[in-house]
Amino acid sequence: MGKVKIIIITSVLLAVGCGQKDKMKIVSKPRDINSSTVSQGQPERPEYAMKAPDFTLRTVQGDIFNLSDYKGKVILLNFWGTWCGPCRREIPDFNKLHDKYQKDGLEIVGITITSGSPDNIYNFMKEWDIEYTVLTDIEDSETQRVTAYYGRAIGQPITGLPTTLIIDRDGYIVKGYIGPRNEEIFYQDLKPYLSF
Repeated sequence: MGKVKIIIITSVLLAVGCGQKDKMKIVSKPRDINSSTVSQGQPERPEYAMKAPDFTLRTVQGDIFNLSDYKGKVILLNFWGTWCGPCRREIPDFNKLHDKYQKDGLEIVGITITSGSPDNIYNFMKEWDIEYTVLTDIEDSETQRVTAYYGRAIGQPITGLPTTLIIDRDGYIVKGYIGPRNEEIFYQDLKPYLSF
């Protein structure tokens, strides 16, 4: 009888926890939580918004990318892998979003997870006509560390790919998705942040 109670309690806790996965939880330091003013013309931030951790990675072409250099842009940050089928489904939609809204301040940034050498990733980008920024490790496993930092920031590990976050012009994570979405869903959530 005791084992049955433990199984039931564990099942309830898992069900409640899994039901929360679409809500970002605040686990950062109080100074990192939605406390600064919003840029003029931007929508009010959700109460759960938190400062996006800064990071440095390398583009597939070999350039250094610092997230902090993109303050003032709306970032669609995508954790993905070349081997991931659902990630591949999003690529045409990201290409369309990039083409349509880059002029409005949208930057799409893909962080590749365990996808091989920069040459392999670059060849994959050419095959899929990816024109947005794709990042990889500088030396060893920096993408894994960045993924862990972002998991801590949003209150849950990033274990499912693709995982995509919207970062507003002031550098706050304002929306997140686990699993693939289409262009229209992304655009509806990006639109208020792109408008000025």
